Amino acid sequence: MSTTTVTSQSPLRPARVDLRAHFGLHSLPLTRELPIDRRMPFPQLEATVQALRAAVEERMSAALIAPAGTGKSVALRALAALLPESRYHVHYLHVTSLSKRDFCRYLATAIGAPPAGHTGALVAAIQQRATTLADADAVRSVLLLDEAHELRPDVLGLLRLLTNFEIDSRLVLSIILAGQPPLRTLLRRDELADVRGRLAQIATLRTLSREESHAYLAHRLAVAGATAELFDRAALDAVYEVAQGNLRALDTIGLRALYLAADGGAAVCGVEHVTAARTQITA
Repeated sequence: MSTTTVTSQSPLRPARVDLRAHFGLHSLPLTRELPIDRRMPFPQLEATVQALRAAVEERMSAALIAPAGTGKSVALRALAALLPESRYHVHYLHVTSLSKRDFCRYLATAIGAPPAGHTGALVAAIQQRATTLADADAVRSVLLLDEAHELRPDVLGLLRLLTNFEIDSRLVLSIILAGQPPLRTLLRRDELADVRGRLAQIATLRTLSREESHAYLAHRLAVAGATAELFDRAALDAVYEVAQGNLRALDTIGLRALYLAADGGAAVCGVEHVTAARTQITA
């Protein structure tokens, strides 16, 4: 089967099919509502999370660069779960192409600083708020900036000021930049050399191998309560060929195939269900 780009994140669900009852599950499988402690512990994902954690614990900043659908959001959630609330204030921000002032206002609001004033005043307010939290509550602020590849170069350059080593030797603010591969190209710009120098780690994620994809689907189904295999081997291979190890695509194709199998009264998903799911989702 050839590689296909999956464009739908919410596959249509036949209203007459009760997926849980049909397959004996206690929850819907392959959805995004998965507790972070039930994630599939792939070595490459766990190594990335630990690398980011080490950077934060060393009072440094870092970047996570990964293609869409390879677990970037899962890694950020796992990192946040590993940072004790008694020691860290973690703020997750989904960033877009904002002006410098609007970006600073966004950060200021998130961290609890006054979101008013010109850009320089906002940067100072964010720094002061992070310092106050460290002094008064003995906690450090961590900003998780997702979709950072969408930041404008001049906005990304502000991170040098926000993590200025000279303002406080304790380094009270850590920033994790998370984005797709264009973020790497952005960070290579000459004018962002100082920002690159602030990053203690540039971590990456990749798509899953065939066997990892099989293991992932089995894990997600087991978490949902499956006690038997719900895809035959040929169907598993078909899901992999369509999704090419992309987690988001594995979820989307797999869930839709399950609905089609249940709608047809099948006890196990076959290649025909995966092929039909691919056709419906990519139509």
